Amino acid sequence: MVLYEYPFNEGIRTMLRLEHLFDRLGQLVARDTPVDHHFAIASIFEIMDVASRADLKSDLLKELERHKSQLLGYRGNPNISEAALDEIVTRIDHAFNGLNQLPGKAGQVLASNEWLMSIRSRISIPGGTCEFDLPAYYAWQQHEPARRRADLAGWIGTLTPLAEALQALLGLLRDSGAPHRVVATSGHYQQSLPAGKVYQLMRVRLADGPVPEITGHRLMVSIRMMRPDAEGRLRADAADTPFELTLCA
Repeated sequence: MVLYEYPFNEGIRTMLRLEHLFDRLGQLVARDTPVDHHFAIASIFEIMDVASRADLKSDLLKELERHKSQLLGYRGNPNISEAALDEIVTRIDHAFNGLNQLPGKAGQVLASNEWLMSIRSRISIPGGTCEFDLPAYYAWQQHEPARRRADLAGWIGTLTPLAEALQALLGLLRDSGAPHRVVATSGHYQQSLPAGKVYQLMRVRLADGPVPEITGHRLMVSIRMMRPDAEGRLRADAADTPFELTLCA
């Protein structure tokens, strides 16, 4: 099964992009080769670029506060486990405090590292990080994997509060939706959304093969199933396709 996620607003779109970059970063750091660690550094720079929005930190803090207030409203509800509620609230508090203590924007500490910034200024140039362009960087790439990994861990540590806040918020958002089975009749599915509820994320899970072409806004979602041809171009698929749909508010 393949899972696709579609954000309904720019804030969730930014959060999903950052989550994608942090996931890629974690996979690259765990490997040993210099080229993997080169692309780990490139991923750090991409995270800094995506997180450069001045209001991102304050928006995430507000969202954490909003979720905490909603959860505290369930105190005393006999259908809610107090232990589970305490665990979630503690996780939100940890994420909030870590992000709140982060000085300035995410990556601001790294922006003062001249060695890293010398790499950042050339990494977008094709072949711009060759040994004759950045000999100090080339020398770093010759270090033992454990030493490079230790340096990477130090740099990533300055971004960890952002990653933890994203993990908490996206986890809460995904848990807010209930999956249900539907069918794209003749390759197309359309659903009106209730006027009084604002959804932020749509999740589509289906068997490997068809590719969903998703569009949506606050009133309606539409999914058209496509299949790649021999050259990789997507073509409309007219078959009835069952899939799992989850709307998260």
